[in-house]
This record gives sequence, structure tokens and C-alpha cells, in this order.
Amino acid sequence: MKSVASFEIRYTRFLDPDGNPVEELPEVFRNASALIPLYHAMVLTRIFDRKAIALQRTGQLGTYASPLGQEAIGVGVAHAMRPEDVLFPSYRDYAAQFVRGVKLTEILLYWGGDERGMNFETPREDFPICVPVGSHTCHAVGVAYAFKYRREPRVAVAILGDGASSKGDFYESINIAGVWKLPVVFLINNNQWAISVPRAAQSAAETLAQKGIAAGIPGEQVDGNDVIAVQQVSTAAIDRARAGGGPSLIECLTYRLGDHTTADDAARYRDGREVEEQWQCEPLKRLKAYLTRVGAWDEAREEALQNECTREIDEAVRRYQAIPPQPPESMFDYLYETLPAAFAEQRGEVAAAVEKGSEDARTYAG
Repeated sequence: MKSVASFEIRYTRFLDPDGNPVEELPEVFRNASALIPLYHAMVLTRIFDRKAIALQRTGQLGTYASPLGQEAIGVGVAHAMRPEDVLFPSYRDYAAQFVRGVKLTEILLYWGGDERGMNFETPREDFPICVPVGSHTCHAVGVAYAFKYRREPRVAVAILGDGASSKGDFYESINIAGVWKLPVVFLINNNQWAISVPRAAQSAAETLAQKGIAAGIPGEQVDGNDVIAVQQVSTAAIDRARAGGGPSLIECLTYRLGDHTTADDAARYRDGREVEEQWQCEPLKRLKAYLTRVGAWDEAREEALQNECTREIDEAVRRYQAIPPQPPESMFDYLYETLPAAFAEQRGEVAAAVEKGSEDARTYAG
């Protein structure tokens, strides 16, 4: 008997949870000032998240998914992308979207129930937030095929959760991406929980990264709380895809510090002590500790950054609250390019009912 193949899964980390380098930093980050924009983006996302939850709790947003503790993944991969690449986000990837140019007000609009929030002013070809679990990996493969067919040096990047890596959509996507050697990168945000289902109950695989092996594409792990590691591994994968080297699968190990969404209560199924331990590994604390240690950061700069981000977010909220809501019949306007007759009839009925209600209200008031 002989061995016909062997594989290994690499793991990358540059900073430990206390912000100490565990190996030499990449050349691009040896000047610590290059890390400040990444830290800024993570802080902005953290403060935005806090504000969004407050808005939801006061009835000014609908159900909202928090990225708490997972900010380094979006910031890292977005800094590795070029403007012409296309992002396929899941429902908690605002950090990546903000770096890509999506406006804070647009995200607020979306979670406020207004589809105009996904009509991005800046990254026009980035895809909207995908709420169905894992289905956007299929879309990423389709766009990556178009890039290859047109000979465009562009890359599709899909971010998905650990639960999504158990879906058929994901397996079919990585399989065909490997067969066609497509310019696409899949990032698994392994935050250890698929709503209330822990990672151990989702898959018997030792790593989620190794799922790429079955598709014939390289898979590797990265410390998802280390923004430097995420940026470097993502850059290598995206550059390889752009050069014709095919797809990659990256498993980012992190932890969901908050509830799955504002409709969830993680205390029902999760040990509080586990969450407390994971707070010691979170990405903002880690990068701030490193920047402070090398003299690139201090409390005065921290306070100034917190105030700057808060002002920016408060202004975005003001703009969001000032936008008149769409009429109820607009729910039909984002389904089809040409609305089928049956839906057109329903749209008319809704519009008529709204108008009749307005007339009744005016009559009553008079």
C-alpha cells in the first residue's frame, strides 16, 4: 500500500492576543503608521455597531446582525482588494463594506427596511448583503467566470460564515471554482457559532480550511483577530487569483462576541465564561496594544479617533432619519426588471389601499 496524496493546512498569525509580534511583520507594516488606517476602520465599525443596536432597540432599525469581535476580517480582506474587484458580503460584513466605500447611511437604510440602501453610490458593482446563508458563493463563482471569460484581471471575494460552509451552495461553488480555475477567493468567518449551533456540531472536519482540498483548491487558516494576518493572507490569495492561479479558501478563526442578531439571545445557549475569555482575544484590543507598544498610538489619539468616528456616525444617523420612507408598494420594485402581471396587479392594490387610507385620514381630520 502506498500514499497517493498528502496535504497540510497552514496557520498564519503575526500578533498574539496581547499585541506581541510572534514573527516578523510583513514589510508593508514595519512602519506602524501603515496600520493606523486599519485600526481606524475597525474602531469605526465597532462604534457604528453600538449605535445601530441602540437604533434597533428604540425601533429605528429592523433586526440587525452585529459584527462585534469580527471587525479584523472585513478590514483585512477589503484592504487586500482593488477597487475593480467585487465583494460578495454576508449580513455582518460592514467592516469590509465601509473600507470599500459603502456609506454608513446606506447600511442604516438597508436595516431600516429600505432597499435603496443596497444601491451603493461608490462600489457600484459590489453585491448587496446576502441574507440567505451561503447562496452568494454561487453568485461569486458566476462573476468570477465572467472575469475569466472577458480576460479581466479582477477577483471576486465572498465572505461567508462557518455555518454556510456546510451548505450545498458552498460545496458546489468551490467545486466548480476549482474545476474552472476561477479568480475567486472564499473567506470563511469562523466565529464558532451558526446561530445557536456550535462549530463542533456543524462539521467533523478538523479545520474548515481543509474543505478546499476536496475541490482541488488551496485552503489555509488565519487568526481572524489579527488584522495583519488577514490582510497578508488575503493579499496573497487575491494576487494569485488575479494572476491566473485560481481560487483559494481562507478560514478566519474568530469569535462572535454578541448575539447572532438583535432577535437572538445567545445567553440561552452559550456559556458566559467562554465569551469573557474570548474578549481577551478581540482584534481592536490586540492592534491597539501593538501600536501603543511601538509608540505609534496613545490615549490622546485614541480619544480623538473615538470622537471623530462618533461624529461621523451621528451625522450618518441624522441623514438616515431625514430620508422620507418609501411607500409600501415599493416592496414590489426590487424583485424583477419587468414586474409580472400578477405582481403588478397586487402593487396597484397596495397603492390604492394606501391612497384610500390617506383620504380617510384627511376626511377624519377635517
